[in-house]
Amino acid sequence: MKFLNKETLLKYKSIIGLVVFSIIISLLNDRFLTVPNLLNILRQTSINAVIAAGMTFVILTGGIDLSVGSTVAFSGAIAASLIAGGYNVFLSILIALSIGALIGLINGIIISKGKVQPFIATLATMTLIRGATLVFTDGRPIGVGFEGPAEIFNFIGSGYFLGIPIPIYLMILVFAIAYYILRQTRLGRYVYSLGDNEEATKLSGINTNKIKTSVYMISGLLAALTGIIITARLSSAQPTAGDGYELDAIAAVVLGGTSLAGGVGSIFGTVIGALIIGILSNALNLMNVSSYYQLMAKGLVILIAVLLDRKEK
Repeated sequence: MKFLNKETLLKYKSIIGLVVFSIIISLLNDRFLTVPNLLNILRQTSINAVIAAGMTFVILTGGIDLSVGSTVAFSGAIAASLIAGGYNVFLSILIALSIGALIGLINGIIISKGKVQPFIATLATMTLIRGATLVFTDGRPIGVGFEGPAEIFNFIGSGYFLGIPIPIYLMILVFAIAYYILRQTRLGRYVYSLGDNEEATKLSGINTNKIKTSVYMISGLLAALTGIIITARLSSAQPTAGDGYELDAIAAVVLGGTSLAGGVGSIFGTVIGALIIGILSNALNLMNVSSYYQLMAKGLVILIAVLLDRKEK
């Protein structure tokens, strides 16, 4: 049948993989399709998904951002410190988000103005920001508390509305805005154009340096939002928070069909990729698989996704 040809299967490989994967897991474990477990999957996925949304912008331009995990930790530490110090919750959140955007701005300037490869630039800032977090926290958690302003803050990470965790609503909001930007705005068109052919984009009069800086700022902003969600859920900022999150975010983007070469991909695909990783982790936990084997399984899934991406070209 025509709809089952090779091109169709490759085009919708992420969705097909998600459906097949879910069916297999539901047959292996009867707890998988229960409402509490599905909500748990979505809540856990929301952490990676929000970071991955920002990473999608970066990878679509042909770049990479390894500093998001460190940004998660530093922004969370800033928010927790301010709230613990009695500052207004919303002001504290705004400052933490601004810190994330500032880190993204620095990355963007180093890459666009300094002409440094994104991998090297963000590797350097990843290490620098992680060190700054350890210095700022003195290597210790910063408690937010559970009463007064902290209660409002904690609601962001652990609260519910209509029986659904707040982080899920935030994930949906982030992806809706990201979808609109990429599909309905000039910035979105420039992001795809830059990733497809940077030289041609530059010759057409588009300020490519500005676009690069913008996508790294978006990535930093969403990493900071993730840091706030995690801190609010734990009621404390951990100096090691976000460790390895950049790899999960990149994996979600690649699994969703976005090319590491840039110019090809979608925010919807990233949602699917994040869900695949979330379901994989959940399934392995339900089956009591060792965390060591979980890392191996995740690496294998990423490798398969990259090979499929190469096969399309």
